[in-house]
Amino acid sequence: MLMCRPRLAYALITERETTNAIEIAGEAPALPIGRAAGESFWVADFQHWLVEPLLLSFFVVTVCSCAWAQGATGVSASQRDFLRRLVSAATERTNHTVRYDPGYLRIPYPGGDVPADTGVCTDEVIRSYRVLGVDLQKEVHEDMVQNLSAYPRKWKRGFGEPDSNIDHRRVPNLMVFFRRKGEVLPTSTRAEDYSPGDLVTYDLGGNVPHVGIVVDREGASGRYMIEHNIGQGPRIEDVLFNWKITGHYRYYGPQ
Repeated sequence: MLMCRPRLAYALITERETTNAIEIAGEAPALPIGRAAGESFWVADFQHWLVEPLLLSFFVVTVCSCAWAQGATGVSASQRDFLRRLVSAATERTNHTVRYDPGYLRIPYPGGDVPADTGVCTDEVIRSYRVLGVDLQKEVHEDMVQNLSAYPRKWKRGFGEPDSNIDHRRVPNLMVFFRRKGEVLPTSTRAEDYSPGDLVTYDLGGNVPHVGIVVDREGASGRYMIEHNIGQGPRIEDVLFNWKITGHYRYYGPQ
């Protein structure tokens, strides 16, 4: 669903030289408006637009900052569609009841998964991508087999060898994989740098890693929210900057 940021929907009537004009964020060209200098209004006041349809058309085209355009420069139409579908899959995850369980289990390969009613933060990412036909279990395992030295080797189980049962469910491994196979984006504290479909990794404190997916809903903070599982099942929460960000990625599947 396309959504426009409400904070961009305010306009202030000012006077430029001798012509009443509307200026939006100090960037739009001046347009005659016929209102007193200094008068302000909200675009939700449709009475203005009924009598000024041309202004409405200009305003919508040039000012409305839609969610899918934010921070998505250089994104193709197919990639934009992929991100839309990923966000839809992540949002749907909140309809599931999942008990947080980080235990090790042997699962089939490829296409394996732990029981649907259990999981951790990485399983939200894995299951969302599976809806789009992307098997992160397979993709991560194959890359680790061929490039093991690029990945952390601190796991006791398997003596540091690839393990298709668990490797894709570890945040540090996903960070390496997304860095190698996806796009690395800024780890800034600027909300506008984060777009729906982006993947964000965190340090919760004490080197405890976490991961979530940016979705196309804004919280009370005015920032996009995160779909994740931090122990209470899949949720969408206004937590983009709640912890130290350690990685920011965009991944479209195998190319």
